[in-house]
Amino acid sequence: MTIREIKKIQPRHYDLLLLADPQRRLVDDYLQRGFCFELVSNKTITGILVLLPTRPETLEIVNIAVSENNQGQGLGEKLIRFALAYASSNQYKTVEIGTGSTSFGQLYLYQKCGFRMTSIDHDFFLRHYEEEIVENKLILKDMVRLSLDL
Repeated sequence: MTIREIKKIQPRHYDLLLLADPQRRLVDDYLQRGFCFELVSNKTITGILVLLPTRPETLEIVNIAVSENNQGQGLGEKLIRFALAYASSNQYKTVEIGTGSTSFGQLYLYQKCGFRMTSIDHDFFLRHYEEEIVENKLILKDMVRLSLDL
């Protein structure tokens, strides 16, 4: 299993990116400004990670996804641990991540990795997404922001 930087985004990358963020316009925007990595296992791209410098000494995980067939195998945690190591080795002091208030599995994973909730961006998904997102049988409205100081 290898995590490596992506030089050119391919259709398979978009399949993964859009699992985590269905708004293609937003994905294209942060891809231009961030660092993108793929997780490859047995010559197959199974995960993706996009890191974006947001403020001095702060790096945000703006997209993280594992293919549906490979979820539940610890690959998301592996990508998060990679992001934390990358941030530390590049002199970032804080790593942030945002997720939906209805993203129960993701909230568990991020807290398991040491992130703490810092704020709620009320109606974020209503303001920034053209189509309604339903997750865990709930309409997604709010983004929960978490951070981890290195």
